[in-house]
Amino acid sequence: MLDFPRWKIVSILGLLACLMALAIPSFFPEEQTKAWGWIPHPRVNLGLDLAGGSYLLLEADTADLARSRVNTMRDQIQSEMSRAPAIDIGDIATDNGKISFMLRDVTKVDAARERLNKLTAGAGLTGQRDWDLNVVDSTRVVMTPTQAGLDQAINQAMGDATEVVRKRIDELGTKEPTIVRQGSDRIVVQVPGLQNPQALKDLLGKTAKLEFKMVDETPISPEDAAKGIVPLGTQLLADAEGGAPGAKILVKRQAILTGDQLVTASQSNKPEDNAPIVNFTFNSEGGKKFARITQTNIGKRFAVVLDNTVISAPRINTEILGGSGYIEGNFTVDSANQLAIALRSGKLPVALKVVEERTVGPDLGADSIHAGILACTIAVLAVIAFMFVTYGRFGAYANLAVIINVIVIVGVLALLNSTLTLPGIAGFVLTVGTAVDANVLINERIREERRRGRSVLQSVELGYKEASRTIFEANVTHAISAIIMLLMGSGPIRGFAIVLLIGIGTSVFTAVVFTRMLVVTWIRRTRPTDINI
Repeated sequence: MLDFPRWKIVSILGLLACLMALAIPSFFPEEQTKAWGWIPHPRVNLGLDLAGGSYLLLEADTADLARSRVNTMRDQIQSEMSRAPAIDIGDIATDNGKISFMLRDVTKVDAARERLNKLTAGAGLTGQRDWDLNVVDSTRVVMTPTQAGLDQAINQAMGDATEVVRKRIDELGTKEPTIVRQGSDRIVVQVPGLQNPQALKDLLGKTAKLEFKMVDETPISPEDAAKGIVPLGTQLLADAEGGAPGAKILVKRQAILTGDQLVTASQSNKPEDNAPIVNFTFNSEGGKKFARITQTNIGKRFAVVLDNTVISAPRINTEILGGSGYIEGNFTVDSANQLAIALRSGKLPVALKVVEERTVGPDLGADSIHAGILACTIAVLAVIAFMFVTYGRFGAYANLAVIINVIVIVGVLALLNSTLTLPGIAGFVLTVGTAVDANVLINERIREERRRGRSVLQSVELGYKEASRTIFEANVTHAISAIIMLLMGSGPIRGFAIVLLIGIGTSVFTAVVFTRMLVVTWIRRTRPTDINI
């Protein structure tokens, strides 16, 4: 029992001192800690309910995703059928979410089926294809999207959309945002410290699907335009550059280049008139393609299409080399910067709309912090008073362990760069309340051994040894519950579980190892013949 070497004492004190030092920056304003220079200053970040901020619930437009899949498949069919040797087909119809077309040569049915099968794939582990292919009336081909294929597309799109949303919010420079999926088609976004959610909504509302399409100069009558009657292979898109409300422009349906090949995008100003623009640079493949397009289409107009709206339609006057250019339009500095962020982070694979919005003011967060600190203070003082009155010197050792434990928890949270929420404070208070459980078990076991007539050394040694088994088993079951909450919960439940897990580990260490070190040091120094416990 008395074999507690100096190196172990130094190690324990050194570890606790380091963890307590990590907690110091969290007790000072962030502006003050930034002035500390090279000195590390990790801190505990405050969650939305403590620091205030914005909460958005985004929902995917699955109907739009289904339409997009149909349009993409239509373009793939057109491209596949025109590949040599070409298979002659009629107009491709997309009614009721299905794709249908006629084969002009009945002998080409098997060849067409073989090519179309290559465009479909298995839908996960369901055993189904993502598209059903049927030949009706000998020459009419009908392709129908399956529910399994749509579900797989939604799941993949939501996974990609979550990452795109995270990239866009990170570009805003916010700290510790919470971005998690909810259900099959929703994303929860919590951004602490952001009091005006409008800029965030504008940024996340952009799908940022950037396409370059050639303008079709074929004249069409206003009547045909109103009815949507356009030449084959073209489409009418809203013209943001046209000036007049409802202005439309005719463009080729097939994109000649997309934003997927962008490397960088940044807000800048046009030298001639200082108007805000967005500079962009393609990768090597995109740069070569961009140069080839501008070289073969000099004198023609091409449209810069963002989310199915033409924001610019300049005329190609010369070949553009180097793979870079700029987008101009009716931009402000903020809107150009938002577009640059959206392009850098990539396009959203599915349109997202805000279905719920909340703004938490900093005053409410300050009230929560005040209430949490008050609750922690009351809990600590109550525990200290009870332990000192009940166990005397051994209670004082336990109280010192509780105080150190509180500071160490903050230090570990800061080291992990964790975010503290209101449920986390509840876990904090619960940890403080249960931090002395181990010492109660140890002290009561020491009392029991003394009543049996054992010596001071034997009583203390058996008290720590025998109680440690119960302490270990109790905290293992406690930790299992916290781990289940951490793995299966989300948001506030995870915050509670994280603080609880950290508290379990630190409280066991301080209550068993640290207090045992204090008791051993006292017994070595004084050699008591009896203990008042």
